[in-house]
Amino acid sequence: MSQLPTSNANPSGWAGPAPDPLDHPEFYEGVMLRRVFGHLIDLFLIVLLIIAIWMISLFLHVVTFGLLLLPLIILSPAVTVGYDALQIGNRHSATVGMRTMGLEVRSWLGTRPTMIQAFVRAAVFWGLSYMTATILMWLVLGVALFNTRRRCLHDYLSGTVVIRSSKAMVLGRR
Repeated sequence: MSQLPTSNANPSGWAGPAPDPLDHPEFYEGVMLRRVFGHLIDLFLIVLLIIAIWMISLFLHVVTFGLLLLPLIILSPAVTVGYDALQIGNRHSATVGMRTMGLEVRSWLGTRPTMIQAFVRAAVFWGLSYMTATILMWLVLGVALFNTRRRCLHDYLSGTVVIRSSKAMVLGRR
């Protein structure tokens, strides 16, 4: 296993663009399938969160005679984008599903993504999913089939790349 390419100028990341899959295949092996399973885990957790919020909201809806209906409708997309962005932007750089599958998100230069990058990434992915009822989501995800780093459209637009977790590579998980 080779080490993460680093430079003295950028000790927390790699020098230049993300590692090439031909030089460092360990960063990208199985990423696409792991992303799918990680997303399914996250989707399950998001649905549980939204169900819990809607149960509380139902009570508030009745108590306020329907005045909170519009804010509650807006709450579901906000919870979804917030779930994704807050986890990608934190110290783990991965959602619960990504961590479970041994993945993490990095900026193009190898550092942990900023909160702005995490929000753009989540807003593009989930925004297109909500707005188009998943019609354009396949376009967003299909981009990964045509590039060697398996980057989706929301990865390009946010300047991020999804790689195998360094912890998973150190432990030798494949």
